[in-house]
Formats: sequence, structure tokens, C-alpha cells
Amino acid sequence: MRKGWAEYASLPLRLVLGFGFAFHGFPKLFSGQGHAMFTGMLESIGVPAAGLMSWVVGFVEFFGGLALIAGAFVAIVSLLGTVNMLVALFTVHVPHGFNFMNIQGMSESGPIFGMPGYEVNLLYIAGFAALALAGAGVWSVDRWLAEKRGGGAIAS
Repeated sequence: MRKGWAEYASLPLRLVLGFGFAFHGFPKLFSGQGHAMFTGMLESIGVPAAGLMSWVVGFVEFFGGLALIAGAFVAIVSLLGTVNMLVALFTVHVPHGFNFMNIQGMSESGPIFGMPGYEVNLLYIAGFAALALAGAGVWSVDRWLAEKRGGGAIAS
């Protein structure tokens, strides 16, 4: 990879992971029905303090997603996102195998899908690891703050 382009590598990861997290966090925070459904799901799998945890997860996903898009606190958000994905992986998705597309059968209107496996969880974790290792990159709050403090290479 050309050195000039390498500093842009984190940007597509930040945008895609950030949008995905914000998209999934939004109904947990801003939709009564979405929040209630998520709280019920957490209760059904035995998560302690499911009511509180549904707010925590929604906050991490929505505001963490926005922070990734802005390139702010990328290392912290990546750590929290990884924890979020590991919990989801082990409490929900592992029993359903690796494949995200879990086709259970066919109907006249098309395939019948079951619970997805852990493939997407691993993709998110890999993206978060790449961001934590590489930093926020260009066009990021983290880079701007590092340059303002005089240590531009820190958050590159």
C-alpha cells in the first residue's frame, strides 16, 4: 500500500462500524417498543439487571457509533464495542453456528431465516481490533486533538 494512502485505512472502518453500531443502538434508546423488546430479550437470556443493561448497551452502541464516525475516543469505543460483541457472541449467537445466513427452510415466499450465527460478531471484533491498533486515522477528532497537543503521530 502506498504510504500516502495508509493513513486513510481507518476511515472506512470507522464509518461502517460507527454507522452499524449507531443504527443498532438507536431503537434501544429512542424507541419505546425497541427498548422494551431488547430488555425482554436480555431478561430471557438471563442477563442480570436487564433493564439497566439495555440502556448501557444502547448508549454504547448509539453514542459509540457516533464517536467512531467522528473519530473520537476510538480506542475506548473499540474496547467497549469488542466487549459488547463478545457478550452477544457467547450469550446469543454461538449456539447457531458460524454462518450469518441461517436458513431454516423454504416457504412459497422465499427462505425462512433463523437466528444468525457469530460471523458478524467476529467481523465487528476484527474491525475494532484494527482501529485500536491503527488509531483513528485522518479526518478524526482523535487526530485533531493529538496535533493540537503537538503529538500528531499518537492518534495517526
